[in-house]
Amino acid sequence: MTGNYRKWPIILALGILTAPIILMYFYLFLDTVTNAPPGSLVPDEFTTEHWRFLWQTIPGRPSIWLATWNTFLFASITTLIVLVISSAAGYSLSRLNMPARSFFLGGIMVLHAFPTVTLLIAIFLILQMLGLYNTLFGVIMVKASLELPFGIWIMKGFYDTVPWEIEMAGIQDGATRLQVWTKLVLPNVKPAIFALGIFSFLAGWSEFILPLVLAPDNKVQVLSVYLAALIADDNNFDMALFKSVGVFYVIPVIILFVFFQNRLMNIYSGGTKG
Repeated sequence: MTGNYRKWPIILALGILTAPIILMYFYLFLDTVTNAPPGSLVPDEFTTEHWRFLWQTIPGRPSIWLATWNTFLFASITTLIVLVISSAAGYSLSRLNMPARSFFLGGIMVLHAFPTVTLLIAIFLILQMLGLYNTLFGVIMVKASLELPFGIWIMKGFYDTVPWEIEMAGIQDGATRLQVWTKLVLPNVKPAIFALGIFSFLAGWSEFILPLVLAPDNKVQVLSVYLAALIADDNNFDMALFKSVGVFYVIPVIILFVFFQNRLMNIYSGGTKG
């Protein structure tokens, strides 16, 4: 009981600090379902007009459901690619005595630290040469490639924490290297896989620069580009509509964070042995 009482000042201080942020988000949502007189911050009527994009297509923009589907595909397939390749590559770098292992590890860190924006022109030209410019598949491949260095390094760190005795026992029982990896090692790094999956999905869901430059067409437009196009439209600018789409865009992120925040934090608890 004494320990709980000692936590109350900390909880109270954190509550005071976060209250303005919570109130701002609450007012943002309230502002999307109400109208206020000009010059007033106090709403005087409720309305669904600002959420009309859910059942109407905004002029000059694709359907919000098409953009949402594109965003989901973009984030999901990127996550799947990152998880599969990172799991295999991280295991190889952690467990196998492969040639130039140190070189690969150093290269992964360099690639992770390299600014994405400096590669845009080269990526743009490559996608055009391959016929993948303005396609969802092309931008997915680029995003997954840029996320892989981080994913591989994280998975290697978690593999380093798995005792060798587990693998040795499996090999002595006649299991193959593939069976040892899939049935003995992977279950021990499930928190890493889950956390990396959430992190990769959120990174894909919030990506803006790559879809804007590499897939700007309405047919493959994602929500971040859809949202930016609304505020850039000087002829039909509607701040209430912009805020409503912004709330719609952030809802999945909030849901994921609320339900999976503990697993997401596990991504920073992996080993870091070289």
